[in-house]
Amino acid sequence: MKNYKIYAGGTFIETSQVLEVQNPFDKSIMAKTFLADKEILNIAIEKAIAVEQELKHMPVYQRYEILQQIAFKLSEDKERLASILSIESGKPIRYALGEIARAIQTFTIASEEAKRLPHEYLSIDWTPAGHGKQGVVKYEPIGLIAGIAPFNFPLNLAVHKIAPAIATGNPIILKPARSTPLSTLELAKIINKTSLPKGAVSILPMDRETGNLLVTDERIKKLSFTGSPQVGWKMKTQAGKKRLTLELGGNAGVLVSDKADIDLAVKKCMIGSFAYSGQVCIHVQRIYVQESVFEEFTNKMIEATKKLQVGDPMNPATEVSVMIDEANAKRVEAWVNDAVADGAKVLAGGQRKDTFYEPTLITNTQPEMNVCSLEVFGPVVTVEKYSNLQSGIDAINDSQYGLQAGIFTDSIQELNSAFDQLEVGGVIHNDVPTFRVDHMPYGGIKNSGFGREGVKYAMRDMLEPKLLVMDS
Repeated sequence: MKNYKIYAGGTFIETSQVLEVQNPFDKSIMAKTFLADKEILNIAIEKAIAVEQELKHMPVYQRYEILQQIAFKLSEDKERLASILSIESGKPIRYALGEIARAIQTFTIASEEAKRLPHEYLSIDWTPAGHGKQGVVKYEPIGLIAGIAPFNFPLNLAVHKIAPAIATGNPIILKPARSTPLSTLELAKIINKTSLPKGAVSILPMDRETGNLLVTDERIKKLSFTGSPQVGWKMKTQAGKKRLTLELGGNAGVLVSDKADIDLAVKKCMIGSFAYSGQVCIHVQRIYVQESVFEEFTNKMIEATKKLQVGDPMNPATEVSVMIDEANAKRVEAWVNDAVADGAKVLAGGQRKDTFYEPTLITNTQPEMNVCSLEVFGPVVTVEKYSNLQSGIDAINDSQYGLQAGIFTDSIQELNSAFDQLEVGGVIHNDVPTFRVDHMPYGGIKNSGFGREGVKYAMRDMLEPKLLVMDS
């Protein structure tokens, strides 16, 4: 069993609190690492603050070179890193390789955006009081950032916090999920070999009590959290004066018009519905199909769902594997069973064995059912009819969430209506809401949180404008 030290203030250390990391597929212990306590977190905070000025004045070319070096080292070792990621998370290896590729891209984007930090020249003489004066605005790093990353994309969602911090010259302390800390600790080994000042990055698994200090400690100037709404909104009440970015998931909807390519819609919806067992914030959860094509679409989805390859995540042929743990698989099972008891109909799937829950399609649901109203975060999709586009839009908007939505249509009028009226942070045309590339602005409204990720957009919130007014 491999031993992973945690990365505190630029030093790899062990602690008295051992954390065993379990393989969700076979429930074996694959590695052990450690939890940081309050004293170790305090050391990481002090080390981070000690290098703030060095980071602030680091030339752009050095930030660029560091970020490029990290990207290169990830690329050089991508197969091994993907295997670790796959085993710790239960994510099929095909998707683990994709996540490593995205992490490489995120660091690459950050290296380029480090060259494009905002700055402005202002005309001050818009009023008589400003006559003879001019202004310059530069943007400076805000200081220590805390990031809390979830289990479902254990590397790339951590990188979406780390890479923008490095690009803007801010130190960061990253707390990975306790179930999936190994990918980020492998990243720590790569970062440690760069010329980044020691203390600029710490990666610390912690228990919830210690981790909550990332929320409450006033020395931390910004918190970026990806996780559940219940936890995220509570953090907001405890965070004091610090800035926050909250990405809190959703129950993403898709519209399939009678003016759409049905085969394309089925193909895309299959990926969006069942990739990584639906454990994706923008997992396709609610599909609304125009009634004249409902039967065609649904029959094709049922057929495709039954053909999915399930099994060991390390098998390259596997499309769907286990969930992160048995507790979550049981929760999904209970939600589906409750829906069926209240009149829903299972079209495919619907069975659980240990940590595995079958890819499942259901219909005849009601908006108030958990499988519709809450974030299922599992391989369960509802399929329902709509009569006209407006009723479909209204159905998607009938939600406490608003992260992303998809629409399949070849009508520009329908697309414009959907883009104008859908209450979400992003609308994806002829694709599923699961679509994301790492430079686009990503985030939601309503109970899905606020703020945006996507490297440039994350960087903006890590900078503070500073004005110089001078004689012209």
